[in-house]
Amino acid sequence: MPAPSARTRVARLPDRGHYDPADIHAILDAAFLCHIGFILPSDKAALGASEAMPAQPCVIPTLFGRDNDHVFFHGSAASRMLRTAATDIQVCMEVTLVDGIVLARSAFHHSMNYRSVVVFGRAQIVTEDAQKRRALEIISDHIIPGRWQQVRQPTAQELKATSVLSLSLSEASAKIRTGPPKDDEADYVLPIWAGVLPLHQTAGNLIPDPKLPQAIPAPTNLKPRS
Repeated sequence: MPAPSARTRVARLPDRGHYDPADIHAILDAAFLCHIGFILPSDKAALGASEAMPAQPCVIPTLFGRDNDHVFFHGSAASRMLRTAATDIQVCMEVTLVDGIVLARSAFHHSMNYRSVVVFGRAQIVTEDAQKRRALEIISDHIIPGRWQQVRQPTAQELKATSVLSLSLSEASAKIRTGPPKDDEADYVLPIWAGVLPLHQTAGNLIPDPKLPQAIPAPTNLKPRS
């Protein structure tokens, strides 16, 4: 198992820390929404040449896909987050899956069962067209497997208008909580219900586009995510 770095080592409740790439990959593969954290540098143009907007932290939600030991995320070439993250700055990516609400006998010991991943590093912009198309396919099929082959491929102009960044998983860790509540020993005799309320992410019924001809059936790969 890879040794954690100073940044990825879980300090609070270290027994919940997981550093095996298989554990990290499994969590990432079960999710498709991440949050990218970065420091937005000072920007004079935002408020005029005489007054600069100070540097500030930003956290932006975005879709992603994983390919081996890298993740890809994308968006408009005009995206402030992507333009900033591509300037060789340190970024932080975070993913959390909530599996249940842990209901204890005391207010203090309420918790959640969850699986989370935190990644640190410098994102690299993908510039070569073939690699960019492959990265977009990975993101698309990560969300709906097989969808990339069902749709019209991006035109050269659409590809130019899209930025794709790659982030290595070389500095990543997972944190996982499972099981029942952990109450103080004296509280176990209290006449209060305790346990776990499981939570599951499920897909609802498909809603066809109003402009969709009725003769076109829904693809069989549009199934709820487990």
